Amino acid sequence: MTVFRAGNRAAWPALLLCCLLLFSCSAVPEKARVPWSAAAACVPSFPDNDGWYGGDGAYSIRLDDRRVLWLFGDTFVADREGRQDRVGMKVVLGTTLALSTCTADGRFDIRYFLKKKNGEFVSSFGEKEWLWPQDPFMDGRVLYIPLASIEADPRIEGPFKFKVAGHRIARIRDVTGRDPNRWVVDYIDLTPGIPEGVKAFATTSIVYGDHIYFYPLYSATEKGVSVLGNILARIPLRGLDDPAGAVEYLTRDGRWKTRPEPAELKVVLDAAVSEMSVRYHPESGQWIAVYLSLRNNGDRMLYQTADAPEGPWSEPQVLIGTIPEVDRGSPRYDKNNFCYAGKEHLEFARGRNLVVTYVCNSYEDFEKSTSFIRRNLYLYRPVVGNPAY
Repeated sequence: MTVFRAGNRAAWPALLLCCLLLFSCSAVPEKARVPWSAAAACVPSFPDNDGWYGGDGAYSIRLDDRRVLWLFGDTFVADREGRQDRVGMKVVLGTTLALSTCTADGRFDIRYFLKKKNGEFVSSFGEKEWLWPQDPFMDGRVLYIPLASIEADPRIEGPFKFKVAGHRIARIRDVTGRDPNRWVVDYIDLTPGIPEGVKAFATTSIVYGDHIYFYPLYSATEKGVSVLGNILARIPLRGLDDPAGAVEYLTRDGRWKTRPEPAELKVVLDAAVSEMSVRYHPESGQWIAVYLSLRNNGDRMLYQTADAPEGPWSEPQVLIGTIPEVDRGSPRYDKNNFCYAGKEHLEFARGRNLVVTYVCNSYEDFEKSTSFIRRNLYLYRPVVGNPAY
């Protein structure tokens, strides 16, 4: 059985590509918070609170036994609570943050932390850059948040006139503060180590052994050879202080190379998505990749399994067979809807029951006051599913 939840209302995302230890910042009293192992069935939801009115991405990471950090991409924001639409609402281009906890009775509680500067909402990362969040990871108690640097490009055809211009990693050595926007951040430039064909680098991140692994979305044609899909990259944990020269890519013959030719690269997953998750499930002894299909504007959620991060991966299987926002028979359907950002949140899994999210957006220009995404709050926010595999 699949259960869908979309907070008080529901969803939008940021387009093609489409922070933490002793104290909690939740509004829930300390005595009411419990470790995840004691929380019965804490399933996420994303209501409109704290000025937050929807964002995409929805990457998550457990910071300790009580708190989970959530990262959202471009976000609708407003000072007034109780809005029934987004008409005239501002959009923060970049990243916004939230922290969640679980109560003793299994209730999910989330608090959004929107950053302001000179009275205006701003991104949590990047003073002068438009930075989208990717899949975070931790090495010990140090938090790393990969970020895609985005640039506007009016020459691009279609509604989404932007491109990936670089790659950063935000490093946070101390995450014990209550307000994640007060954490001290330093930025590492990963751009020199990323080939031009990489459209999204940290689509998902896993710490495995003495490396951190990523599944970049790669698309390139060179010398008559075209490569499209999710490849495999890694950085040694000891190389995270200066990672640009330490990135290695898996080749077709099983070697790891720092600067492989396109024809040498091994596509480990044909998903060809810019957001996904790969997580290890000890109950089954397998790695599970979760993502939203590219077919029919994202009409189903798929999963694949493997015994090792590099595969071989099983054939895709359906995890959620119908996505209402792109189903013509659903009241949530609109001809301009498309869905993406499918991923698992292992922090909330219960055995073979996963907790997953996806986001749906619109091809219609969101700057129009009458656009579907501004009139309908159920679009452009994480939609939660609880399917079994």
